[in-house]
Amino acid sequence: MKSAAVVNYSSEKGSVEIREVPRPEIGEEDVLLEVANVGVCGSDLHQWTADHSWKVNYPVVLGHEFGGHIVEVGKAVKGWKEGDRVVSETAAIISQDNPMTRRGLYNLDPTRKGFGYGVDGAMTKYVRVPQRILHRVRDGLPFEEACLTEPCCVAYNAVVKNARIEPGDRVVVLGPGTIGILCAAMARLCGAEVAIVGLAQDAHRLEIARQYGCKVIIGDAGEWALERDGMGCDGVIDAAGASITLKIAMELVRPAGWISKVGWGPQPLGFNVDPLVQKNVRLQGSFSHNWPIWERVLDLLGSGQFNVRPIIGGVWPVTQWHEAFEKMHRGEVVKSVLKPV
Repeated sequence: MKSAAVVNYSSEKGSVEIREVPRPEIGEEDVLLEVANVGVCGSDLHQWTADHSWKVNYPVVLGHEFGGHIVEVGKAVKGWKEGDRVVSETAAIISQDNPMTRRGLYNLDPTRKGFGYGVDGAMTKYVRVPQRILHRVRDGLPFEEACLTEPCCVAYNAVVKNARIEPGDRVVVLGPGTIGILCAAMARLCGAEVAIVGLAQDAHRLEIARQYGCKVIIGDAGEWALERDGMGCDGVIDAAGASITLKIAMELVRPAGWISKVGWGPQPLGFNVDPLVQKNVRLQGSFSHNWPIWERVLDLLGSGQFNVRPIIGGVWPVTQWHEAFEKMHRGEVVKSVLKPV
């Protein structure tokens, strides 16, 4: 049995196409998941446009934001059965002996391989998933929303775990992509007053952020950051995909404030970072997520406390992946979701 899949087959720009792939065979500790929905991530777009900075095992099925129903369980699988509604973390392969894994921080295991670049992902009908990274989905949570648990976990890690927000803080978010908007929404949930910053071409996405109660700024956020007492904002979440935004963050943040950097910027810095020292600012990187973060985010989604519906720009069959990718790439939608056929 073969199914249509969105496959990235080489490092050349535009090397993504629909291919027929066989149903995966599972190991003793795996389940076979029938994918209900899969989100398109910015990293999928970067592999499509060939401007990514990570190693890819070509050819590979794209997709790491997904959920669905279990249709087969391995012989050693415990606690899971056919028909269970689940989502999966991204850490498909990890080393159990790595010191980071032993601490529960397997997301920081340097040998880690994820879906969609290291192993085949979920932009197809079936995907093989280790039981250790499965999480249950409440019956009332649609898969169109549940499949976005992963980017919500990225935001939770950047905002809750790797920042220090207190109710009443003034926080600037740089970059109105999926992660930036989710970070802004998460900061609002933590009680912060939030401004999200973008460019003129980001107008549509900024309007989505406004639905989460954020102040929308096109261009310079300096005036807003200084508005309270002239010292700057309490914290900055850098969710933009450019290195220069770190310089902007250092200008906006107040002395003894913090910067949580979640956006990737491959360019050399080319500017002085002494303001970090002078202002006594904490610069914190934030990468991926782990088990307790997923459980907490699923509770937020399932209870309705955190709503991802505003960012979903549409659902397309996987055979129409190109349109879904293009709409995200052009900024017409914040998040595209695919459905296997």
